[in-house]
Amino acid sequence: MGLLNRVRPLTSYANATSDIVQPSEGGKVKVALCQLSVTDDKQSNILNARSLIHEAAENGAELIVLPEMWNCPYSNDSFPTYAEDLDSGFAPTFTFMSETAKNLGIVLVGGSIPEKSQEKLYNSCFIFGKTGQMLGRFSKLHLFDIDIPGKITFKESETLTSGTGPLVVDTEVGRIAVGICYDIRFPELAGLYASRGAQILIYPGAFNMTTGPLHWELLQRARAVDNQLCVLTCSPARNQDGPYIAWGHSTAVGPFGEVVATTDHSQDIVYAELDLDQIPARRANMPLQQQKRSDLYALMDLTRDEPVAERK
Repeated sequence: MGLLNRVRPLTSYANATSDIVQPSEGGKVKVALCQLSVTDDKQSNILNARSLIHEAAENGAELIVLPEMWNCPYSNDSFPTYAEDLDSGFAPTFTFMSETAKNLGIVLVGGSIPEKSQEKLYNSCFIFGKTGQMLGRFSKLHLFDIDIPGKITFKESETLTSGTGPLVVDTEVGRIAVGICYDIRFPELAGLYASRGAQILIYPGAFNMTTGPLHWELLQRARAVDNQLCVLTCSPARNQDGPYIAWGHSTAVGPFGEVVATTDHSQDIVYAELDLDQIPARRANMPLQQQKRSDLYALMDLTRDEPVAERK
């Protein structure tokens, strides 16, 4: 069969510009972003995470988010050493997150950890519901390969493999979509998530001291205001003695692009109350989805099975 006969016509894909899933009813959700100090001791990192998660839950947080690569130093040398294989039967970080979500009755977005699967390494995020069940797994789609002369050079592709698709999950607190760090720079991904009815975009991320001051908040607010939904980011705390120095400043942003809550670079818990009813309200005030010129441009969702209009 020739190539042209195997390629699906564009009309068979979901058009993310016009095929929109509207979010379900919202309400208010108390969230906590745990900006963790990270060491080279995995068990110490788990115990530290346990302490902050318990504190956040005791203070009423229903949705708790952890940072990118929180159980190990952020370095290509560390990723293979600290990686966990879920099929091996021994994955202490994964087990800890599942049991903690169940014991505390919270929705836990587990930041990211290095994951080994079929001899490949991934930068993976696991989401757990209030019963401790894993609701979804997402691996970083856009690997952090940059070279800014005299500032920073890092190539995740030296050790990590990129993920294969987006993730949207329905949880007890709302419909959540996930990206990891560098994924926030790609507005097309956020646009797909918005078209699938996501209410909260969550980006565990470890921006650096070069791009963090200029781009971290800017990108969060841009993704929020472009798509008229909530954005949460969670960074590791800054460690001046580590192999990679994170910017910190974990932040919650509302659907009008407003910063709801943030912090500096130290270990901290950022609390925010998200009002998901603000999403349809903002979209009614400024109906951007209906005003897009789908006759002139379109964002195609190549991994959604069929257009919304064709679903039964």
